[in-house]
Amino acid sequence: SFGVVADIQHADAEDGYDYEGCRRRYYRQSLRLLRDAVDAWAAEEPPLAFVLQLGDCIDGLNGGGGAAEAALERVLAVLGSLRVPLHHAWGNHELYNFSRARLQRGSLRGPSPGAAAAGRACHAYDFSPAARFRVVVLDAYDLSVLGREPGSPRYQESLRLLREKNPNDNLNNPEGLEEPRFVEFNGGFSQTQLDWFNEVLKSSDENQEKVVVMGRWIQGIYGDLGKKKKLCCSFAAPLDSHGVHHLTLAAIIETPPESNAFGTIYVYEDKMILKGRGRISDRVMHF
Repeated sequence: SFGVVADIQHADAEDGYDYEGCRRRYYRQSLRLLRDAVDAWAAEEPPLAFVLQLGDCIDGLNGGGGAAEAALERVLAVLGSLRVPLHHAWGNHELYNFSRARLQRGSLRGPSPGAAAAGRACHAYDFSPAARFRVVVLDAYDLSVLGREPGSPRYQESLRLLREKNPNDNLNNPEGLEEPRFVEFNGGFSQTQLDWFNEVLKSSDENQEKVVVMGRWIQGIYGDLGKKKKLCCSFAAPLDSHGVHHLTLAAIIETPPESNAFGTIYVYEDKMILKGRGRISDRVMHF
């Protein structure tokens, strides 16, 4: 079994709203809800094998610097009390607060930084927590201007792609775009990462492994990759045309104090069962 949680977006700030002014955000309260999730996971028997933290663990409202470091320290202190492996996706809010270089040096890095075949500068890796079961962590901001030095080749490549797809002065504005996903707060996958991902799936097919994929934005990247027999679930939405379950979790940051938003997933030979808490519903995902 393993735990899943998304969009903690903690900050030492009064409640606010999302950028559209529609959904309330509970910046301080999110940490208490995370503690409740950790307490529930700690009571699991047998113990969890690991936890997937699906990104945006602190909010851009922290503004980088000391406030961001303090907010991250508080979140990691709560998660770290579990004493199980933690796997973190990087979202736009991490990159609002920290450079990629800082993230690669810190506690949100992968278990073997720089070792993944996806490239030393890419936060993508895979691991096998049990026989015939593999988890892939993808870097959905591999192609992005966020968190990169403006003079770097990857920054220039990302900016060029954004400008080609988004003619608006404000690159976070999707107005009039044929492909609204081409905005600055989103990211993309380099061909190097996709080639590496394909090789991981190919190897898992050959070794009869079931594969779970985690990342901030991963729907729509599969194409022929989704036809791999053992790709069974992605955390980034209903079953797709290739039989892959896509699961998007409710955000803790938008969860009222009397509720919660986390889950525990139990893995069986022929299925995975999500036991949700609060705003996350139970779900059975057959392989």
